[in-house]
Parts: sequence; structure tokens; C-alpha cells
Amino acid sequence: MIETFEQAALAAGRTILEVYEAGIHVTLKPDCSPVTEADERAEAVILARLGEALPGVPVVAEEAVSAGKVPDINGRPFILVDPLDGTKEFINRRAEFTVNIALIENGIPVAGIVYAPALSTAYVGSRAGAFKLTVNPDFTIADRRPIAARVCRTPPVAVASRSHNNAETDEFLTENGITEYRSIGSSLKFCLLAEGEADVYPRFGRTMEWDTAAGDAVLRAAGGDTRCLDGTPLAYGKTEQASDTDFANPFFIAWGAVEDRT
Repeated sequence: MIETFEQAALAAGRTILEVYEAGIHVTLKPDCSPVTEADERAEAVILARLGEALPGVPVVAEEAVSAGKVPDINGRPFILVDPLDGTKEFINRRAEFTVNIALIENGIPVAGIVYAPALSTAYVGSRAGAFKLTVNPDFTIADRRPIAARVCRTPPVAVASRSHNNAETDEFLTENGITEYRSIGSSLKFCLLAEGEADVYPRFGRTMEWDTAAGDAVLRAAGGDTRCLDGTPLAYGKTEQASDTDFANPFFIAWGAVEDRT
């Protein structure tokens, strides 16, 4: 399955870069979040690839959900797709935008890919482990090397959202004595933890499951994890939530490897 995810993400990345190079036209969705032609075209590419290779597996995709198309996922493995994570980075011509695809089983992200086409880099995670990929200009894979989260340093090194930092994040950094942190867009924050470049990613802002699932899958495969503020693992497939919309995440903290976490 991870090979299918890779091929779908690479094809979507090609489409995204075509739009990136030709010029970006932005519209607003009903929730006032930005969307571009690249989001829509990339999602169509991914859905076509997944539908052909994995018929019958439900796919929850960001733009489809925005249009009211939500498959039945009750009691079934399903796929989460964010065709262009970091749309603000894309619009502002920063290279940190990504393609995210993840498989969810029993609420757990068990396989996923995060592909940053403008950086020619991808990260994959599955039960076989976590890997960093170098992508050729022709969208083939040039190199694949294993990665692993590092044991948390004291004080930890943090990654934080470039576009969604807030007072709660600053308070967390202060309380944990964190003075070194890197601001970066999209799901690449999870990947920096997964490859041992940082230790913690606190998120005290709104995210949706398709924003986080692929990066979370890579991180967990690399030996890290993602926890809600009450210490429980971040779960996926959250529907009929009393306090929020379907597939919305609570606040969370993602960590690299920790020798003894209870």
C-alpha cells in the first residue's frame, strides 16, 4: 500500500508544481480558508490513483469533504488525504507545502507519506519503519534512507507553526524551558521530529485529521508519538463530536522518542 501512496503523492506533486510555476489563483472556501487550483487538481489525481489501486477503501479527502462528499468509515480502515497541506506557504511561494496521504486502522495512522514537491523530499512511514526519500526531477525516487526520532534532549528543541503560533504555544515553550525552536509550515513539523532534527511539536490551534495523519504516521513509525493534552494518543476517525465538527482534532503535543513515557 505504501508504494501506491508514494506513486499517488508523486503524481499529485507534479500537478502542484505545474500550477506553482504557471501562477496561483486563490479562492476562499465557505470557512474562509484559501484554496487553489492546485488543491483541487492534486486531489483529483490522488483519488483517481487510490480508486484504481485500492477499490472499496473509503477515502476522506479535504476538498471532497468541503463539498459535502464524506464516505462511510464506520468500523473500516480508511484513507485520509490532504492534497496540498500548507496552502498559505504555497500561496506565499515558500517551499514547505506538502502532499499528505495516510491509512487509518482502528483510529491509528499506520502508514503515510508526506511529500514536499518543491523540496524534492518525501517522508514515508509504515510497519516497515520510517524513511526519508530524495525525489528526482522526473518524479522518481532517487534515494531512500531510514530515519528515527531521537531521545528527547534537555531542554527540548521545538518546532512550531509558522502561520498559527499563539500565546498557548509561547507558554508551553516557556514552561518547558525551550529557547531553541524552528517555525515551519505544513506537516513537515512531524517529519523533523521523525528524522531526529527536533524533539517536540506543540499544537494549540485548530487542525483537521487530514492535516496531521500522514505526518503522525511517519512520526510513529520513527519511534515518536502524538498525544492529546490529557495524555491519550491522538485518534483518527472522529465523527459526531459533540464539541466540534467531524474529523477535527483537539490540541496535541507531538514528541520524538522518549525512553520512558507513561
